[in-house]
Amino acid sequence: MSKIKFTLIISLFLVLFTNKSFWLELYKIYNSSQQNIFFIISIFLFLVVFINLCLTIISFKYILKPTVIFILITASLAAYFMNSYGIMIDRSMIRNVMETDIKEAGGLFNPAIFFYLIFLGIIPSLLVWRQRFEDKTFAGEILNKIYVAGISLLLIVVIVFPFFKDYLSLGKNYKYIRHLINPVNYIYAISSYTKRTLTDKNVPIKPLGTDAVLLTDRKQRGKNNLLIIVVGEAARAVNFSLNGYKEDTNPLLSQEKVFNFSNTYSCGTATAASVPCMFSHFNRADYSRSKADHNENLLDVLSRVGIKVLWRDNNSGCKGVCTRVETENMEHLHIPGLCGREECFDMVLLENLQDYVDKLDSDAVVILHQKGCHGPEYYRRHTDEFSEFSPECTTNQLQECTSAEVTNAYNNTLLYTDYFLTQVIDFLKDNSENFYTSMIYMSDHGESLGENGIYLHGLPYFIAPDEQKHIPFIVWLSPEYMTFAGINGNILAKEREKEFSHDNLFHSVLGLMGVKTKIYDPNLDIFTNCRTTEPAAKLKQQQIN
Repeated sequence: MSKIKFTLIISLFLVLFTNKSFWLELYKIYNSSQQNIFFIISIFLFLVVFINLCLTIISFKYILKPTVIFILITASLAAYFMNSYGIMIDRSMIRNVMETDIKEAGGLFNPAIFFYLIFLGIIPSLLVWRQRFEDKTFAGEILNKIYVAGISLLLIVVIVFPFFKDYLSLGKNYKYIRHLINPVNYIYAISSYTKRTLTDKNVPIKPLGTDAVLLTDRKQRGKNNLLIIVVGEAARAVNFSLNGYKEDTNPLLSQEKVFNFSNTYSCGTATAASVPCMFSHFNRADYSRSKADHNENLLDVLSRVGIKVLWRDNNSGCKGVCTRVETENMEHLHIPGLCGREECFDMVLLENLQDYVDKLDSDAVVILHQKGCHGPEYYRRHTDEFSEFSPECTTNQLQECTSAEVTNAYNNTLLYTDYFLTQVIDFLKDNSENFYTSMIYMSDHGESLGENGIYLHGLPYFIAPDEQKHIPFIVWLSPEYMTFAGINGNILAKEREKEFSHDNLFHSVLGLMGVKTKIYDPNLDIFTNCRTTEPAAKLKQQQIN
């Protein structure tokens, strides 16, 4: 077979059989009018010609077959994830893949993936491997490439010109759709991620809050501050009964005196973006992962003033946030009742934490990074006694379960989170004699449970549904701390429907811990308007000054 014919066949195969998500999305955008049908046909022809042109350029001996086999295998996997979970593949998604762990990734695999891999990847790859090509001289190969390139460029002009305005409109109003074109999406995303990673590799870490000091020491306060920050995973606010959800997913928290902020939004839609953003001083509008990686964060500022910081992780890591503070990876422990063969339940995060607290001789902030509601294996995120909502989906093939089964499985993870958070509160209550105690719970992002055919999370922020961005945000403060800090609970409770976001965490923690620094913004501290007593007002003014 000639290489020209071969690359054309491969291009047709990729466009026809690995782009179901793209064609379905295009169908949603355009109706079935005759004009739109011709435009969609032109897009089909454009993609075939474009991919064929790209393959032709690299169609040299010893390169073409391995490259095409790699593309077929990876395109089959990309097609599986896009079709099964409604995801899009961009640079941030590649970062998520690179920063996940084997256990987390394993939860996404199921028998259906082998169907894609075998029929869209392996079988076509075997045919490619056995294919023989017409022998041509090097000069002949070059001439063929020039010929195909010329014809391809001419065809692209002919295809695009009659629908030029339609292409401009599609590119302007539906930019996201390019993240569905397989294999162009992941090849470009990998290239972009690699380029960004290599560019940022040797950039130094910029110090933050070098002027930071504690406003009061232990002698003035009588005892140290102890704050626990619980970083939730994939918890969405709409399923919290504290926010009005029909099912009672917060039976224990509803009995505690917590402050629930029902109108809170995440910085990103995936852990790799949201967690660094939560602890950075950048607002979402100014944030980028590159900035977060090359600037110190909240934990560095706290450490600088002598506050002890501990990060405990039961997830896939802190995404660079905890690099310069004490860190404990809890998910690899083997504790009967708390851990199975592959992972641990979130209660492991409290294991032996009392021993750590007993040795403290300063203020402390402890971050507990949950496994939380991480999908698609929701049924693995809770112990058996929390299977209250049934029947629940007990497979990672969410699309094979009913909507009710998926929701039940997810809601059971929230029941377990509800229990875990109340255990954290009880832990702090037990230590309130020696510390001013407080807790902040904030999820990293939300989750889609099949709405509009979308599962999990990670869609580009500007098109992500509200379910992936609207997150729970809960605060508990000990009565002693509220008295000392002069926080008026009645005023704080009235803030429950005010819009907050990850932007508020950095400054609110500085305010809670009494840290004075120029980077502190009282307008982003959720407690600013609630400090009404004279001592609190004085401390507040000191922070501002």
